[in-house]
Amino acid sequence: MKKFVFMSLAILLSSFSFAQKKEIKEAEKAIKNNNYASAKTAIQSAESMMSSMDDKSKAKFYYLKGQAYYANGSGSDQDVTEALSSFKMLKDTEAQSGKMVYTLEADQLLLSMSNGFLDKAQNALNSKNHAVSSLNFERAYRTSSTDTLYLYNAAVLATSSKEYDRALELYSELTNIKYTGISTSYIATNVETGEDEAFPDPKLRDLAVMAKSHEKSRNSKSKSKVGEIAKNLALIYIEKGETEKALEAIANAKKGSSGDDINLILSEANVRYKLGEIDTYKELISKALKLEPNNADLLFNLGVVASDSDDYDEAKKYYDMAIAADPNYVRAYMNSAALVLDREQSLIDEMNSLGTSSADNKKYEELQDERTELYQSAIPYLTTVLELDPVNISAAKTLMNIYSVLGESDKFKTMQAKVAELEGGK
Repeated sequence: MKKFVFMSLAILLSSFSFAQKKEIKEAEKAIKNNNYASAKTAIQSAESMMSSMDDKSKAKFYYLKGQAYYANGSGSDQDVTEALSSFKMLKDTEAQSGKMVYTLEADQLLLSMSNGFLDKAQNALNSKNHAVSSLNFERAYRTSSTDTLYLYNAAVLATSSKEYDRALELYSELTNIKYTGISTSYIATNVETGEDEAFPDPKLRDLAVMAKSHEKSRNSKSKSKVGEIAKNLALIYIEKGETEKALEAIANAKKGSSGDDINLILSEANVRYKLGEIDTYKELISKALKLEPNNADLLFNLGVVASDSDDYDEAKKYYDMAIAADPNYVRAYMNSAALVLDREQSLIDEMNSLGTSSADNKKYEELQDERTELYQSAIPYLTTVLELDPVNISAAKTLMNIYSVLGESDKFKTMQAKVAELEGGK
């Protein structure tokens, strides 16, 4: 009786193996004929028999499954995700067995897939479809985990498309692999053109210098993205109403910082500002200014904070400093003009409150003169804005209104024509 049972199991296992091989062969044949629907059906039938497969059969199964679901680029989003997962299982299986049979073939296909994902990511980015671009950058990363920049791009674009939960997962993955975003560029100056050129590795750069086609060999390191990641994580948590986690994200990033990472300082400043902690924000911006004293953006931001606090003199000081640091800083000129014109309302209110006595009439004229002086002091800022940014319709409209009030008809007509031109070009 025992012998009979043993023989039955042997027959059963043999039949099972035959069915398994049959399904895999059918999937392989369907893939060769580009019949991916039939290939998926065969793969799904074979999947129930995986427990009896040896490592070699499993590797082949995962390889064919990846091809069937990818469908030469025509698979659905869900199918493409399944294909990438299958190729990963293939690599894990062969890495554990030590026998690389299908991994090299899969790598060739993954390279082609990666290029396709990157094309889709760039096209979606050009069309400002950040969600689709993010998905394809992530897929490009899944095909080659050494290209961590793709994962970072995916996380940033998921944030901008407000896919916050997915963005948190991607940022968490970046944190786990200790991604910094710091890269080294190998640069030399082209002797003939005088232009700086980057080389893929230092050896090629050094050969070009030895050949005397290039000179001034040097390395350049990019800035760390740790601060940017911390900032984005914090802002996502703020958006979700999880303030403690926002501050924790900043604190974790600071643990690996020397304390003079300006991007991390600015990231925390951004978060503190969002939380309404203005004093802490100002302290952090001041700290950043010690590292970069001529940073026009930092000076401008302090001007904005002072303006929001109705501290006119402090705001003007920082806007002037921003302009001194960068004479082409349009926003500083624009805000300087706004700062001046914001003082007009109090003059108008006082003028409207006056009576008709001689004293009141005299006071009215004094206030009118002050109002005219305000307009006159705003004009240079707005004129500079239009010189730097000729299509700035806000500056043009403000100037047009000022010239109208001042009774400067020729300048009013010129600016009126400018506004009409800009509005017609919309």
